Amino acid sequence: MSAARAVGLLLGVMADAMVGESVRGRADATLTRVARAVQRRVPADHPVAGAVHVGAVAGAAVLAGVAVERVGRTRPLLNAVTTAAGTWAVLGGARLATDGTALARQLETGDVRATRQTLAHWDPRCSDDLDAVALARASVEAVAHNSSDTVVAPLLWGAVAGVPGLLGSRAVGVVRRTSGERPDRRRSSAASAHLDTVVNLLPTRLAAALTVAGAPVVGGSARAAWQAWRRDTVLHPHPNSGRVVAAYAGALEVRLGGRTAYPDGVRELPVLGDGRNPDAGHVTRAVELSRVVGWLAGVTSAVVALRPRLRRRRRG
Repeated sequence: MSAARAVGLLLGVMADAMVGESVRGRADATLTRVARAVQRRVPADHPVAGAVHVGAVAGAAVLAGVAVERVGRTRPLLNAVTTAAGTWAVLGGARLATDGTALARQLETGDVRATRQTLAHWDPRCSDDLDAVALARASVEAVAHNSSDTVVAPLLWGAVAGVPGLLGSRAVGVVRRTSGERPDRRRSSAASAHLDTVVNLLPTRLAAALTVAGAPVVGGSARAAWQAWRRDTVLHPHPNSGRVVAAYAGALEVRLGGRTAYPDGVRELPVLGDGRNPDAGHVTRAVELSRVVGWLAGVTSAVVALRPRLRRRRRG
């Protein structure tokens, strides 16, 4: 099964790159509908509501994945096919590239209004008052965050737990996002935020490491990426958020982070990196780096999936 899982993960990564951003058959659209339906049926702002919300959606996703995994348990070819389909369904690499390219194009043409609208659909920060420089910074940060959340995290959990890991990890991210859409649910969204933090503890660090490794491919600096990751995230208040962003800042030799406005208030975040302010060209390079990170994550996930088989061979 480990070999079939590894093959399925790689095929899913290839399918995401080849098929493009079409949402037909993608898990995010279905999970979002389920998350919003469950959200409407729980109390608006009760501490238990968040646990019910994330438990129902993530639990249903994991159970669906278990059912799919059981079908192919004794048939390696079928297991590879279902893993590939599940991987393609949850990966957001193609959508990330499309949206990131759109942001870069809008910044390049000076269409600040369109850039704000595109970013608002993709990132939770308040973008109405951002100028071109701030929008470029936010765009690079959004690419970095999403390369971890929608590509590296599903692949790593898919390698560890198969289709249940793929669907479950993506469901947690979707619940976190939909919970943030309603300001009246700040207390109830705490459970999804905490679970999202736990689920992404390892993926964010893997994503940062892959960013360091992939930086030279896009003309970036692996050394600066490593230094920014290790140096600048020490003061970051979140155990995950600053890791990948700092690595991207170092790789692209720009400054990210700093004062950021969200619907629930303004946060004074540490400055990440020590280069120049980013521009449209850096957004384009961030998208290219996200593609490299995605392919490296695919190979890494396949290796992780093969580890039990390799361990058995050594023992034999």
